[in-house]
This record gives sequence, C-alpha cells and structure tokens, in this order.
Amino acid sequence: MKAENQRSVLNRLKTSRGHLDGIIRMVEEDAYCPDLMKQLSAVQGSLERCSRIVLRNHLETCVAAAMVAGRTDEIVDELMEALRYDRITTGPLPESIGQDT
Repeated sequence: MKAENQRSVLNRLKTSRGHLDGIIRMVEEDAYCPDLMKQLSAVQGSLERCSRIVLRNHLETCVAAAMVAGRTDEIVDELMEALRYDRITTGPLPESIGQDT
C-alpha cells in the first residue's frame, strides 16, 4: 500500500476505534437511541471512506501492474470479487434477495 494511503487508512481506523469505544459507553449508559444511531452512522461513514481509499490504492497499484503484465482476466475477476464487499459501489441488495420467504 502506498505510504500516504496507509497513513490515511490507519488514522481513520484508529479514529473509528476510539469512536466505537465512545458508542459502547453510550450503550452501557443507555443513551437515547437516535443519538446512538447518529454515532453509528458516523463510524460507518468513516469505515466506508477507508474502504474507498483501499480500493483506490488497489486500482492504482495492483490492478495497474496486473494490466501491464497482461493478467487482465485474472485481475478483473479478483476486482469483481473484492467489489462484492463494497456496498457503495455495488449498492444495496434488492429487497427480494437475501430474505427468507
């Protein structure tokens, strides 16, 4: 991982960890639910930004190198698999998928 991306991801993850500790305290103190939801949303946003940085880093380094090396099919398959874990890119699942019927 590029040094600047690594620093950014680590800083965001450490901030998120501290934020989660605060949320845990809020739950233990029976905080108001909308306040908890607001804090949870903030942590989720931070983690999603981390994911975007990691994805960009992967595209700029690993994917670019694989394309130059002629491993296009392999890297496209790998990238498609990785994107399965990125809800922003792939969007939410349709309501009918993943529900018990």
